[in-house]
Amino acid sequence: MSKIKDASHLASELKRIDSKGYKAYKDIAGTYGVDEFTLFVDHVQGDPFASPSKVRLRLDAGRAQFPSDLSDNPDRRIALEDYILRAFDSVLNRVAKGNRGSGKSGMLAVDRPGQQVLERTAVVVTSEYVEVRLVAGLPARGRKVLGMQAQKMLLEELPAAGRRAMYHSALDGREVRKFVLSVEDAAKLRRQLSSMGAVAFVADGSILPRESGVSEKPMLRDEAVPFRAPSSLKREATLANGGRVSGMAIPEGVNLIVGGGYHGKSTLLEALDRGIYNHIPGDGRELVVTRPSAIKIRAEDGRQVTGVDIRPFIRDLPNRTDTGNFTTPSASGSTSQAANIMEALEMGADTLLVDEDTSATNFMMRDMRMQLLVAADKEPITPFIDRVRQLHRQLGVSTVLVVGGSGDYFDVADTVIMMDHYRPKNVTAEAAEIAERFPTGRAEESPGGMPRRNRRFPDPDSIDARHRGRVKVKTRGMSTIQFGTETIDLSSVEQLVDFSQTRAIADALVSVRSRFPDMCIYDALEHLERELDQKGLDVLSPFSGHPGDYARPRCMEIAAALNRLRSLRLLKTEYMRTGGG
Repeated sequence: MSKIKDASHLASELKRIDSKGYKAYKDIAGTYGVDEFTLFVDHVQGDPFASPSKVRLRLDAGRAQFPSDLSDNPDRRIALEDYILRAFDSVLNRVAKGNRGSGKSGMLAVDRPGQQVLERTAVVVTSEYVEVRLVAGLPARGRKVLGMQAQKMLLEELPAAGRRAMYHSALDGREVRKFVLSVEDAAKLRRQLSSMGAVAFVADGSILPRESGVSEKPMLRDEAVPFRAPSSLKREATLANGGRVSGMAIPEGVNLIVGGGYHGKSTLLEALDRGIYNHIPGDGRELVVTRPSAIKIRAEDGRQVTGVDIRPFIRDLPNRTDTGNFTTPSASGSTSQAANIMEALEMGADTLLVDEDTSATNFMMRDMRMQLLVAADKEPITPFIDRVRQLHRQLGVSTVLVVGGSGDYFDVADTVIMMDHYRPKNVTAEAAEIAERFPTGRAEESPGGMPRRNRRFPDPDSIDARHRGRVKVKTRGMSTIQFGTETIDLSSVEQLVDFSQTRAIADALVSVRSRFPDMCIYDALEHLERELDQKGLDVLSPFSGHPGDYARPRCMEIAAALNRLRSLRLLKTEYMRTGGG
């Protein structure tokens, strides 16, 4: 830590540079004691229109006085940090004056969270201190320093926000504890899924619908239908903090979600794909949990694919393309969906979440009439219906599939759940009876067994973020990464929920590049995962002091970004197989 200067020193510096050129702000970088806080000015922007400056506000843990048990394990610590962040954000909106001149002048902001509780870098809680990391638009008129306005921001407004959000006594202690324990309950319930033989759990009383198609916030409770598990799928579990919860356990195997349009099929699946994350109390999905390595699969026309073995689904293309080492700059619906599944298996996915509406029709199904018209030796696609049971029986990979139009899947389903006005019913027996009474007549088309995951070894030189000799990595929203001269499109990676996850992914790709000479994609990202567990997200930052805008992604989403990098090349591929294929 640099030498700590008095707040009076910062005040006099701001007074001295008042009305000077904007670059004079560079002189205030450093560490200051501001009343009971320590203020770090880590990075000063060079222009009022540039990315804002980066500052940190730190308070000794002995002053903050948060009970130690609120952060005595990773689940609780992440939840406490999230609560403080939300409190600080709320207070900041009231105490900060805001716009004070040109560009971003007067802006004080933290990395604002959504409905999910994610591991972030915006707030850090340790046994020694509580720290909030934020950005500040240092004020200017034109390109002239407004030193007195900066003094109000840094020496008055910022400490005022800290006093109302960084002390345990300033917050509602019962609410803080309720928040932390709620998040811990969800995290530990998720860890019980494997021992329950389930891929997901939806608690009774959950509110699954959202207020609109573009909002993550829940529908008002007096408008929504609370979830109730059918008795045949109802299970009870003991929560981490002593309570019992009942709900629907979706079992391992092949699960179908059926029902009429607008009855809640896709709503349930969306809740499940978000169930890999913890949610804030009041979200309605607090106790909707899914296996941590569940992956949403869809067709993705036009995506880059590099060196993926899609032979379990697609063989013998007319143009003699090698589908054992399939590479294309613009995949079709069927080839992209096949690649998405094989890449998911490569990363260790144990549950596939699939919606018929976002799938390639010819990938999902080939009925008897089409089989009679187009002979099997003329059709390169092995449809998903003929692989879905093998995925579970041979690889232990379950599927949850929303189906609205193809009853042929009744033949391969272990469990069939029908959504009726947002209420689930177990109709497995009825579906099996229909399948027996009305056979499809189609022939199974799976040549051999499913392979185990591939191990692909990228060429590190193909993962290069340099542009004109300098590393250039930027993000645009949640779905676009500018990586050197390449643009990575993540718009179809549906389990990303936060802009800050995308920022972390972008820097993770730079970070992991050096690991690939010796490791395959899976091993390199597993190694990164362990490092993040041990050292936190700060290790991703190319800068010291203030990586305050990261939220943790899964390795699955980092791999998804790498797989969509158009410059990616492979050095080699190793195959780990079981059975044929």
